[in-house]
Amino acid sequence: MSRDGEKKIAVAVLVSGGGTNLQAILDAEARGELPHAEVKVVVSSRADAYALKRAEAAGVKTVVAERKKCASQEEFEDIIEDAVESVGAKIIVLAGFMSILSE
Repeated sequence: MSRDGEKKIAVAVLVSGGGTNLQAILDAEARGELPHAEVKVVVSSRADAYALKRAEAAGVKTVVAERKKCASQEEFEDIIEDAVESVGAKIIVLAGFMSILSE
């Protein structure tokens, strides 16, 4: 909930690497600069992405969706979609996400 008791908008952040953009978002959230939004899940296209450690340190749910381990683009995107939907995210932020997504 925001300070005025209004429910916060759930945000999903998609990452691929170190997570400096993610960290900036998490820091802004911690400082109260995002009063109407809350990062609920971080999805990485790489299992070794440092961004996952940043998310875990902030207590944010993490999901890995590695394209090379999926049988198809559709399977890859289904993993991402499931992660986004699992937290009810209404906003998706591509924070250094380096995989191509279909429409």
